[in-house]
Amino acid sequence: MYTGTNTGTNTGTNTVTNTGTSAAMNVGMNVGMNVGMNVGANTRTKAVPKPARFLAASAAVAVALAVTACGSLPAPVQAATSAKAGAGAGAGVTAAPEIPATPVGRQLTWLLDAAPRAPLSESELTGHFAADFLKNVPPAQINQVLTSFGAMKLERLVSAQERQLVARVVVGRSPFDVTLVVDAASLITSLMFRSPTPQSWGEVDERLSELSPQAGFLAAELTADGRCRPVHALAADEARPLGSMVKLYVLGAVAERIKGGAFGWDTQLTITPELKSLPTGELQNRPDGSKVSVLEAAKLMISISDNTATDLLIHKVGRKAVERTMRAWGARDERNVPLLTTRELFVLKGVDYPRHTERYLSLSTAKQRAYLDKVVAKAPLSEFRLWTAPRELDAVEWYASPNDVCRAYAGLVKLDDRRIGEIMSISDGGLGLDKARWPSVWFKGGSEPGVSDLGYLARTAEGKTYVVTALSIDPAKPFGPEAVLDQLAVARGAFTLAAEGS
Repeated sequence: MYTGTNTGTNTGTNTVTNTGTSAAMNVGMNVGMNVGMNVGANTRTKAVPKPARFLAASAAVAVALAVTACGSLPAPVQAATSAKAGAGAGAGVTAAPEIPATPVGRQLTWLLDAAPRAPLSESELTGHFAADFLKNVPPAQINQVLTSFGAMKLERLVSAQERQLVARVVVGRSPFDVTLVVDAASLITSLMFRSPTPQSWGEVDERLSELSPQAGFLAAELTADGRCRPVHALAADEARPLGSMVKLYVLGAVAERIKGGAFGWDTQLTITPELKSLPTGELQNRPDGSKVSVLEAAKLMISISDNTATDLLIHKVGRKAVERTMRAWGARDERNVPLLTTRELFVLKGVDYPRHTERYLSLSTAKQRAYLDKVVAKAPLSEFRLWTAPRELDAVEWYASPNDVCRAYAGLVKLDDRRIGEIMSISDGGLGLDKARWPSVWFKGGSEPGVSDLGYLARTAEGKTYVVTALSIDPAKPFGPEAVLDQLAVARGAFTLAAEGS
């Protein structure tokens, strides 16, 4: 949902946003990021209205960040910089690490000084970031990221060379690795933040518990007969809000109908005013009466969390078909009936709130269906008002447990449709696993204020398949950018730990 980052990303990982780039989350604006902003000079970004912060995948809201003006980063190269910096890199934390007097070192010094002062003037940012970078990541977005992180304490240098370095910084109590790359003119072409990967299941649990008061987690092996064999779990049976992860079930319902011969991937859908939702996405911007194939809509629904694409597909199969798929795949929470479209959720939470929500929740299931069709469907989205604090998370959402999500991935695999693999693997959600070891990765995330969810399926080169799901809920406040970074690090570490332990 507010996977505000179902945007794309680039921290050495592939993600996708509605920019056509490889990234993975939706950074508050679906502009491409790898945990924050994977925006390269080679990306094609589209302006997205404010509501784009909602119902995006993934993965994640307001930024994890990898902002870059080039498509990918070279591997960090270990280099001696000074005696003190070298000692710090080799021995751990140093009280006062020395920053090298190199072009990239001077930019790190500026970054540490500038972040607490954000928002910064456009003229100051222009003096430190390359022009191509600023074309893809405007000053306002850079300021959003810097403001989110604020004061950073330099702990040590991990590696350094003339134009690239990796530094370990601490924000509050959370450590991050910052990668900086500069060009021949000493201007920043890449800025990337990454949370350290946990090395044990105990550390996974600790990180998740610190992240949110309501955490659900499952790392499981998907066996040859389609069962989820738990490797490690935390409150894995408890249903929690899904945000855009509900789109896994929409895809499943579509694929089941196609398998049954009801229609095909090439069947054309018509975009009509009543089926247009709010961003994230791009289909809401196409002219009324435009056509889109089921396949294209499914790809947009998963890769950039296109909400209009989602509603077109729900309309095609019928909401009851999605409800049946959810029940068949184990997500039997009664709050999923009737299944809401994304447009309906936007209206209930953002149009004349709380009038529609209170009335809707007071009705029986049958009367709720009628209210959606006769009242909510007629509410104008022009009256939508963005909400920034958690709202109705326990009543107006979509719900499943980590175990349910694993079964959803298993259900998609069992359908044995090559198009599903094609759709699900467009974005790796910023995970950044070693492609040689993990050649296939599927991703879907979801978020809104107070919800930050990530779900992955990855297959090893030897053919073993694992599913990792992290659901983080905070009914009291929205998540900051460090939440997505921590979840990505936890998921990344979980795949390694699961593969090593099974």
